[in-house]
Amino acid sequence: MDRMLYVAMTGARETLRAQTANNHNLANASTVGFKADLQAFQSRQVVGDGYASRVYAEASSTGYDGTVGALMSTGRDLDVAVQGKGFMAVQGFDGREAYTRAGDLRVDADGQLRTGTGLAVMGDAGPIAVPPHASLVVGGDGTVSIVPLGQGPETKAIVGRIKLVNPADDDLTKGTDGLFRMKDGSDAPADASTRLASGMLESSNVSVADAMVNMIELSRRFDMQVRAMRSAEDNGAASARLLSMR
Repeated sequence: MDRMLYVAMTGARETLRAQTANNHNLANASTVGFKADLQAFQSRQVVGDGYASRVYAEASSTGYDGTVGALMSTGRDLDVAVQGKGFMAVQGFDGREAYTRAGDLRVDADGQLRTGTGLAVMGDAGPIAVPPHASLVVGGDGTVSIVPLGQGPETKAIVGRIKLVNPADDDLTKGTDGLFRMKDGSDAPADASTRLASGMLESSNVSVADAMVNMIELSRRFDMQVRAMRSAEDNGAASARLLSMR
């Protein structure tokens, strides 16, 4: 009975963890540039003293879905989307360089170019600062150009270039903050072939329909494992009654 109970108990626990990851994906179905987290169930052998007769279920992350989301036209000058593979470099809240595909940019009150979540956008020489301007345009190569405040279009000047990178998927890891970083802790080199589309945003690559189906499947699996635990309890009680009759 204990084997059945242990397998069902660990399975129910890991199903809840998988459900949490699935719900996180579903909650970010409308988040710009979001990449869905992937989960998989595995059987693990219990290591320790005694016979190797116990296994348990484990729901573990297998990375993220690197599929490019659909591009949405916004017509806003500060909205940019990475075309194809690649990322924009930002400064994470931990101070380290990180990478994102969320291109909903803005200029804050201090003239700092930031993402919609407040992260500083990195250029070739650090965070990009934007002087007071009448207009601002982000080029396909990441150059940030402005027409200074009170000046004519002939005074257009480049104030920085967004650092664009394109490391291999195997070299990246996704953090709990939704940002990507190099696994070895280094900074990815700039990639001149990575391009931006202005006036566009990349939607989340989460399939709402698939996430809903997965939610239902995980709920049914959890119920099945709870029923298995109840059956183990009932069987144990029945065995105890038989022993007490001797």
